Amino acid sequence: MARKIVRKPSAIVAQRLRQCRAEMTRKGLPAYLLTNRHDHYYLAGFSGEDSALLVTKNAVWVISDGRFEESIRNECPWARVALRKGQLPEEIGNVCRRLGLRRLAVQTDHLSLDTHAAIRKAARPTRLVKAPPIANEMRLCKDAAELKVMAEAIRVAEEAFRAACRTIRIGQTERELAARLEYEMARRGSTGPAFPSIIAEGLNAALPHAVPGGRKVRRGSAILFDWGATVGFYRSDLTRVVFIGTIAPKMRAIYEITLEAQRKAIEAIRPGRRMCDVDAVARDHIAQAGFGKQFGHGLGHGLGLDVHEPPALSWRSDKKLEPGMVVTVEPGIYVPGTGGVRIEDDVLVTAAGCRVLTHLPKDIGSAVLPAR
Repeated sequence: MARKIVRKPSAIVAQRLRQCRAEMTRKGLPAYLLTNRHDHYYLAGFSGEDSALLVTKNAVWVISDGRFEESIRNECPWARVALRKGQLPEEIGNVCRRLGLRRLAVQTDHLSLDTHAAIRKAARPTRLVKAPPIANEMRLCKDAAELKVMAEAIRVAEEAFRAACRTIRIGQTERELAARLEYEMARRGSTGPAFPSIIAEGLNAALPHAVPGGRKVRRGSAILFDWGATVGFYRSDLTRVVFIGTIAPKMRAIYEITLEAQRKAIEAIRPGRRMCDVDAVARDHIAQAGFGKQFGHGLGHGLGLDVHEPPALSWRSDKKLEPGMVVTVEPGIYVPGTGGVRIEDDVLVTAAGCRVLTHLPKDIGSAVLPAR
């Protein structure tokens, strides 16, 4: 089932499609099948799930089903539409044969083996090839419109955190704190948490990705909050640690080491700097303080439509920072039997250096909350 183009895409979408097609031409690709839902939104403004986007030289096809017919009409009425009655691979095959495609580039990193095999079978005689990371590379650097939405996602997350902190009481569980924080984000416009919120009290904070459970707030608790909001499909991602009433001397020392490592790393961010070199600035500081083995993850990651997207601010990457990239900077120290500290901000790489997009205070004094 197809519908003719009735309007032109927005200026931003049109520009992105031109860039995408230019890359397709350079790489000799007649057609590009995108199965990552966030790429659909980036290149066409389409928000539906369980769908595919097919970009050719002359058209963009949204391959979906009847649940999203109205969404397509509202979000990308200029696109051609194929609404399936069977499985998605079958409809992809129908469109390929209709267009007479000889080759189709597919996002193999967003397809299961079974789905890839089903598309290959349904699309015959079209030959499937692995798509280069065109969309990923386009999304590396954010434009002004994206940064505006991300700023709103940050505002929502920060205001919600302040509000949630005012409600913390002795005896509350990690699960209760998580529910309150996500409620406060929803009140302020978040369409959902950017990821499952991590709230870890005491010893649980030694687990970098702890799941909120039944541990309770007590006087002297150190509570790690890692959370983010989703606004207009874009994410924010922050981490703070708060102390209830008092701070144990060892936790104070760990906090100060982590904070200084983050400060140094942010100061090192600038265009042309290798990701691994920025990671090393924080890692070396933590290692020199005697906690090198307690910092096991990368320094940060790209942020945008996905909460984890390229680039990787890590010892594993020798790629260079570019203006427009937004990365998290989140060193951490995790000591089993004691607890952990991670401090995270969202940082924009600028032409001259960088700009921290998040605004919550993080000095040790601001981290202490009254015991109530």
